[in-house]
Amino acid sequence: MSEHPSTEFPRSIGKVANRELALNGYTTFDSLTKVSAKELLKIHGIGPKSIRILGEELAAQGKAYAAD
Repeated sequence: MSEHPSTEFPRSIGKVANRELALNGYTTFDSLTKVSAKELLKIHGIGPKSIRILGEELAAQGKAYAAD
């Protein structure tokens, strides 16, 4: 089994979400500021729960998703 790139995202978003974000080039919270939540939802394995959790962490860091 090949190793997938790791992310700095919490495990609470789920293993599939972490893997799919990494495979799509999103491995840091800064990388999420360059994409909208709407675009992220188009990625397989990324659902509303993941978007909410990541959005809360972004906000705690004074950051946000890119505008739609």
